[in-house]
Amino acid sequence: MRKYEFTGETKTLDNGVELQRIRAVVSFGGIIAGEVGGWIEEEGNLSHSGDAWVCGDAKVWGNAKVYGNAKVYGNAEVYDDAKVWGNAEVYDDAEVYYDAEVYGNAEVYDDAEVYDDAKVCGDAKVYGDAEVWGNAEVWGNAEVWGNAEVCGNAGVCSATHVLVIGPIGSRDDYTTFYRDRDNGISVRCGCFNGKLDKFLDKVTETHGESKHAQVYRAAAGLAGMQIDLTPCGSSQDRQEGGHE
Repeated sequence: MRKYEFTGETKTLDNGVELQRIRAVVSFGGIIAGEVGGWIEEEGNLSHSGDAWVCGDAKVWGNAKVYGNAKVYGNAEVYDDAKVWGNAEVYDDAEVYYDAEVYGNAEVYDDAEVYDDAKVCGDAKVYGDAEVWGNAEVWGNAEVWGNAEVCGNAGVCSATHVLVIGPIGSRDDYTTFYRDRDNGISVRCGCFNGKLDKFLDKVTETHGESKHAQVYRAAAGLAGMQIDLTPCGSSQDRQEGGHE
């Protein structure tokens, strides 16, 4: 059964992609027949099954897919090969792109970005100006927010798995310490992204015994006390919904 149609209204993005506005043709999941939705490039972007919906000024294009009972709204954008499914919600000015997936009951909002091969699922929330990227996995009851950058081999499933400190250092910027899937601590600081011990080596190499070095070491010490390294399974154990 088809649950929406195109209204005939179009919008062309700066990259030349033409989007089409949608309108519900039946009532479902709180959406009333005749209600105008958001923008998609083609029908493959939004499933006709389930209660998935795109509304407001939200945009979905490329090979991106929204399905299950997922919602994309506000000014959010989902594109490239990204997937939003299950009961997930992406809204405000958030972006999900490349091969990223947001699913389960996860929420991505504010100005947050999830991209590359990152996965956000379970009851996790990513918001503020936070970025989740690389092969990072964020799940469980985790919250990644503010100026956090969680990336690489991250395995974050609790609020105690991320610590953001800043502005500090020679760049007066934020440094993110996070639990990785080796049950260790990794660090994102400027161009550096790697294990805590390598970060401390880099601090010594770059800053010697200066004030900046002392502050970075103090931050690393605090991260060591704060971040819980108890194993908590994997994001695959917490998938909700399913792929089409």
